[in-house]
Amino acid sequence: MARDSKRLSDLVSRRNFIATAGATGAVALAGCSSGDDGDGGDGGDGSDGGSEQTDEPADTATEQQDTEETDTPNESLDLSPLQSGGSSTVYPVANKAASYWQANRPAEDTEYWPWEEYGYDTDKNLADYWAGLYGFEPSDDGTPPFRYVVGLSHSGTGVRKVRDEIYDIGNSSGNVEDELPDRDSYDDFVDHVVAVDGQPLVVSSEIADAGVTGITGQQLKDLYKGRITNWSELGGPDREIRVLGRVKDSGTRTSFVSNVFDNPSEDTTVANRYGQNQRLAQAIAQADNAISYLALAFLDTDGLSPISLEWEGTTYTFQDPQNGLDSRNYPLSRDLHMYTWQGTSKKEAAVINMMLSEFGQDTFVAPNNYFTLGEKRLEEERAKLPEQSN
Repeated sequence: MARDSKRLSDLVSRRNFIATAGATGAVALAGCSSGDDGDGGDGGDGSDGGSEQTDEPADTATEQQDTEETDTPNESLDLSPLQSGGSSTVYPVANKAASYWQANRPAEDTEYWPWEEYGYDTDKNLADYWAGLYGFEPSDDGTPPFRYVVGLSHSGTGVRKVRDEIYDIGNSSGNVEDELPDRDSYDDFVDHVVAVDGQPLVVSSEIADAGVTGITGQQLKDLYKGRITNWSELGGPDREIRVLGRVKDSGTRTSFVSNVFDNPSEDTTVANRYGQNQRLAQAIAQADNAISYLALAFLDTDGLSPISLEWEGTTYTFQDPQNGLDSRNYPLSRDLHMYTWQGTSKKEAAVINMMLSEFGQDTFVAPNNYFTLGEKRLEEERAKLPEQSN
């Protein structure tokens, strides 16, 4: 996996999150079901055992407007809402971008739309500028040319719904090849990488306080195969280890087992599985004996602590300036994807281009504690977008 991310950006945003009045119709993070089925293993079908978690936005994808058909539909100026959804790991980045897009702040509001700081020559509102690069005209009432709606569920759901043309953009923290392993071809998917997640290992604070500050790669494998079951085996207290993880349909889980076991379908043994990163983080924090992998954006949850990982002779420690989680060689890093289907329309490109700009990386990626893309990688990703109109 390519890991061309820059060093870890500032962990605190220099701009506050725009008021939720401009936010999308996405499912609120606090309202997600836990996905905790307590069956002791996550090698099954990925069901979370609770009420079904859907990521249908307020303007549901099943209500896709019947837009006028043309010979080249991806080039038409479709003003229906841009529907997206999927990964809970990508969600914080996409949802913040959507809130800025919906607010469509004017050029004079440089706190939220610092166009001059980034060298953009414009007097347009934020969304009007990015959409205008692809030929969209500003609306008369200050709203964006089209709405950008983000839903929340899992990576597998995101790639399946973009494949089925329910979503315009499918958010995924795993490669589509791993999420949909039975396909003969992936040529119809266009992979837009918008950030990199250096997946940390975390334990309950009580375990870190008891002296467990790091493990080896082999110990990590043994933990997720049920071969190590007591913290005393790792220099900690005489206490049972509660190994936690994500549901099988999760891109976070797919990336983890692929990186650790070289097999995205590897069976692992866990005490409980969780459908969303935030619920997993809460479960680790509320326990006194837990360990898990986690998306980097949720690392600031009170009650959990990151630990180091020694892998093939190198020890990787959170915020280490040389061998931190942003290292190219950190074994648990993974790309964060926004997939489109059978090309990328101008409407899709307008939003993705904003996210691949220096402004987008600084505003939507870095404040969520993910790693921004390096300039070479940004150029490669921008080259996948259609030609701009202006």
